[in-house]
Amino acid sequence: MSKVQLREVAFARSGDKGNTSNVGVIPYNEDDYEWLKRELTVEKVAGLYGELVKGEIRRYEFDGIKSLNFVMEEALSGGVSRSLNLDAHGKSMGNLILRLEIER
Repeated sequence: MSKVQLREVAFARSGDKGNTSNVGVIPYNEDDYEWLKRELTVEKVAGLYGELVKGEIRRYEFDGIKSLNFVMEEALSGGVSRSLNLDAHGKSMGNLILRLEIER
């Protein structure tokens, strides 16, 4: 088995709602979706984000559109109106997940 960075096989979109960040991951090729479901676990995502996410991480599977969505609680230092973070909307969270290496 070899490892690939997620960015080689998928793209990501991220957003915010209060202190919650969500990151959607969509494979370039629909045939990679089942493989991503196996490899891109909540545990791997939690390990990647580490202390950036202080709350629960949940994964939602959207089989119809072949995408995964990770919802991360307490991830934006209070949210847009309360945070002094440079990235209060959590847009960089999508770029960070694409650095994750997964087994191919």
